[in-house]
Amino acid sequence: MEKIRKEFPVLRQSIYADTASYGLLYDDLIEWRQEIDLDFLLKGSRMRPNSLKIEEETRKTIANFFTCKTKNVALVSNFSTGLNIFLDGLAINSKVLLIEDDYPSLNWPFESRGFDISYIKITENLEETIEKAIQEQKINVLALSVVQWLNGIKINLDFLKRIKDNYPHVLIIGDGTQFLGTEKFNFENSAFDVLGTSAYKWLLAGYGCGFMMFKSYVEKSANVKFVGFTSAFNDVDNVDNIGFAKRFEPGHKSSLSFGSIKFSLDFMNQLGVDTIDKQIMKLSAFAKTEFERLDLLENIVVKRANHSSIFNIKGGDDLFKYLENNDVVCSQRNGGIRVSFHFYNTKEDIQQIVKLIERFIQR
Repeated sequence: MEKIRKEFPVLRQSIYADTASYGLLYDDLIEWRQEIDLDFLLKGSRMRPNSLKIEEETRKTIANFFTCKTKNVALVSNFSTGLNIFLDGLAINSKVLLIEDDYPSLNWPFESRGFDISYIKITENLEETIEKAIQEQKINVLALSVVQWLNGIKINLDFLKRIKDNYPHVLIIGDGTQFLGTEKFNFENSAFDVLGTSAYKWLLAGYGCGFMMFKSYVEKSANVKFVGFTSAFNDVDNVDNIGFAKRFEPGHKSSLSFGSIKFSLDFMNQLGVDTIDKQIMKLSAFAKTEFERLDLLENIVVKRANHSSIFNIKGGDDLFKYLENNDVVCSQRNGGIRVSFHFYNTKEDIQQIVKLIERFIQR
């Protein structure tokens, strides 16, 4: 792990507990990105064929990494853009279920279009609340973040599969921005009909890139009308054969940004997805135990059996500034302090944060 940590310069300067805000870039990725920029500098338009090749290799790598059909992967600049394109094709009379205080880029696009929306609050019994709402309110669209951005509460994926089995008419849309890259995940075997993400957090690819994944039958549920030259693979004769996912790609894309997704997925494959999964689970369990010991967590987090590696701990401006002054990178969210741990974090990082909090409390 120490060899891997040397790839991330930020880790030499601070305890980085803020992947939920921005995933770290690393030396090998920056070197690759510089080579791509240099190629454009020296070759100009002659670089275009390689740029298109990078895009298609990225699409295939995403499909293989998350077990999705290649044709059903759309490369988008971010999740927000992908969701908005999709919702423009969704029937306006859809009865939608959302979670209160879910990520704004998930809830706002539904709200701005005037869908018939019901909301549920997050409790320790989140899954039971969702199922009850589906039963009683004739819900046909469920949209939620896999992991909640404010407190790290993670939806039970087995529960969603049961919902899909029992209520196959419910279209399940997920925001995976705080989830994808943290554990092994098979899209085809999941309950999600649509799952998208921005890639600048746990996928370590920087800003300006993300993707959407669709089940093959989803195009029957959304009449997406977005289109452009690159939707037809830059072929004017291909306008009548544009696939559903390509409608999310109407314009030119940055091979630098999207190639960064491929590079980081290859990097994570080399590390081992199972290794990453186990490391994050270990960090999550240890952090939860320590934060619970200090009474820093909400009861709804304490009472749930499984949790992500994102935590919102009790603390105001003074504690936040204290942590910052002691080189802990974190964020203020929802009246608390959000800390988050990726595979490049260690148990020692968490122990140091806990010791700092204990010293602050004892002052």
